Amino acid sequence: MGSKVAFVFPGQGSQKVGMGRSIAEASTEARAVFEAADAALGESLSGLCFDGPEDRLVLTANTQPAVLTNSVALLRALGEAPDVTAGHSLGEYTANVCAGTLPFEEAVKLVRLRGTYMQDAVPVGVGAMSAILKLDDAAVEEICEATEGVVEPVNYNAPGQIVIAGETAAVAAAGEAVKAAGGRAMPLPVSAPFHCRLMKPAEERLAPHLEALEFEAPRVPVYVNVDATPVSEGAAARDALVRQVSRPVRWTASVERMVADGVGLFVEIGEGAALKGMIRRIAKGVPTVNLGKPEDLDAVRAAIAEARA
Repeated sequence: MGSKVAFVFPGQGSQKVGMGRSIAEASTEARAVFEAADAALGESLSGLCFDGPEDRLVLTANTQPAVLTNSVALLRALGEAPDVTAGHSLGEYTANVCAGTLPFEEAVKLVRLRGTYMQDAVPVGVGAMSAILKLDDAAVEEICEATEGVVEPVNYNAPGQIVIAGETAAVAAAGEAVKAAGGRAMPLPVSAPFHCRLMKPAEERLAPHLEALEFEAPRVPVYVNVDATPVSEGAAARDALVRQVSRPVRWTASVERMVADGVGLFVEIGEGAALKGMIRRIAKGVPTVNLGKPEDLDAVRAAIAEARA
């Protein structure tokens, strides 16, 4: 009996103009996903992914469906199923599509709304995010608690790598305290402070849309961001998607739990390789491969077969 295989999906920040073009040209299954997204949204999301312009692709309401669609297209081209799945932030929607919890066409419409509501929740410039390096979780949590205003740890990405978010001035002040403590603070080029309590209005607007849908029981466990635990019921998967809008992404703990539960190979499916880098720091020695273009398909299939042998 070999190891379990986890498919993991990236979130916002992995997008770039040209994403998906090569897989759509190489695979009829992938092309059908882009066509389904265009039909569901009533506009050419495929054109935006393939040709830009970048200033439209980076708008949150466009980025979220674009990243989801590209990952699902790659997944369908691969034609393999995982033993467990998870996604980083937005990527949790892709994980649910992968697990059969909700149809792709519903997911792409949901993330369009999610992106719109998250952007609307906080006017541009009012909120900010920064990546914090070289400090442990407890130190970052203490700094945030001691800083005046709203600032919270929101992405526990890997040991020594946390993202904070909140009010612009509070994030800047926390960043200065991080530097004084020997860490590094890198402001992120984002349009809203995701996964902090300032996103509560977005969560409240999105919740009725999620609750109106029937979520199927996942075919494989989905490890959810908010609890870093697997869910096996549709209602639990839906509840996790509601709560994650204004709560932290517990990625480090999610990966650790997957490894503890027998995962011996991680397959990152999407543009870039951000999760691969994080997983290497969290689960040293556990193989991680990336599927981002047609040329990766054979190597990824071979890695899956080897892990399960």
